[in-house]
Amino acid sequence: MKFTKKAYVVALIAIMASGLVFVTGCKNKQAASGEKVTIKVLNYLDMTSANSADELTTVWEAFEKANPDIIVEREDLFNDPFHQKTEAYAAAGQVPDVIYCWPSGRSTTLHTKGLLKDLKPLMDKDGMTASFNPLALAPQAGGYLGEIPLGLTQTHVLYVNNAVLKAAGLTPAKTYEELKAQVPVLKAKGYDTVLMANADTWVMQSCLFSDIAGRFGGPGWDTAILSGKAKFTDESFVNALKFVKTLYADGVLSKNTLATTYGDVVGQFASGKGAYYIDGDWRVGAFITDKSTGQALIDPAKQASDISMMVFPPIPGAKINESTSVIVGTGWGMSAAIPAGSAKEAAAWKLIKWLESKEMQTWRVSTGATPTPSRTDLDTAAIKLEPMQQQVGAFATKYKNSTVVIDGVFAGPVYDPLNAGLQEIGLGSKTPEQVAAAVQKAFEEWKAAQ
Repeated sequence: MKFTKKAYVVALIAIMASGLVFVTGCKNKQAASGEKVTIKVLNYLDMTSANSADELTTVWEAFEKANPDIIVEREDLFNDPFHQKTEAYAAAGQVPDVIYCWPSGRSTTLHTKGLLKDLKPLMDKDGMTASFNPLALAPQAGGYLGEIPLGLTQTHVLYVNNAVLKAAGLTPAKTYEELKAQVPVLKAKGYDTVLMANADTWVMQSCLFSDIAGRFGGPGWDTAILSGKAKFTDESFVNALKFVKTLYADGVLSKNTLATTYGDVVGQFASGKGAYYIDGDWRVGAFITDKSTGQALIDPAKQASDISMMVFPPIPGAKINESTSVIVGTGWGMSAAIPAGSAKEAAAWKLIKWLESKEMQTWRVSTGATPTPSRTDLDTAAIKLEPMQQQVGAFATKYKNSTVVIDGVFAGPVYDPLNAGLQEIGLGSKTPEQVAAAVQKAFEEWKAAQ
């Protein structure tokens, strides 16, 4: 299995790098009876994560065996290549029959252009609604339930390597001033302070800045801008951007993070290169035991002894602190182009119900893919979880203050210049004021086009 997974990963990376499409056909020529229905699927899959190979058998092959009359042509992509392909499909008006998507943010186009089918009537018809957290079924970017979320997501977690801190004679920082003071101490021992994958433009905005903006702006800062009562150029938002500049100036974030990719950073943290690591709650899945190999990036014993989770320490001048950014999670949607009552709709809905089923959400919790599931009928106490999984489950209820995720409440034309601007602040090529002005301009242009 080790050789098979390694070969798969190498092939996938090579294909994605060349800009080609990776397609997996889940086909069974031995259909028991009836005419076969073919459905096309766009799946979000990181083959470098633990248990990604297990998804192929547990999720997709299992569905194939149980439904020989349904042919699934599946396309697996991850990170920016996935989103670029989604936008290409949307522009062509040819959305796959079943598609992994976000409730807003990166999937806003799918929702607002009505490219997704409203799944609430289908859920109600089949009696599924009562098994889901009501928060997960709220109307999304298009004003309807375009995707059924797999869970609720904390996009900001500060992972702590206590063994690294101990080696430097330190303990987890309780204030920003204390965190800043740890920088030279850690550097003298050969450690980075905070690790992040800031080469990927969405990471800073989603996993740290959304929380910082909420801390400086206070509750409702986003709705004030959307309603025209506030601007991105107001003092609170500019101060949030200034704090990002401060993070780099103080060395809390090294400029090296601007060259660190999302695939590389987990190995850096697992190998003890830094004391802290900022990412979302879902990233726990990268560190736990891979069922196909029996190996974990961080051994469960070390997870228990060395790793803890918190949020970024209190920031001077912020209106709120001790907060994390929260959003309804990703899930599965259906193309609105599929005729209602058709055999294709029945097949696509059957697949979505399988992907959102109690069995599959239990599997996702067990593998770390979904720390906080959207279904309320799971027996989570019976699931064998590793220490980091247990910690992230407790993390979801630990912090009372929550902030919005910027790419979850604003459209792509607004957050794209912000994502780029956050990198430019780190590089020193733009000031916080310039970035704020660019984002405000983009917002006004977007609003005028609505």
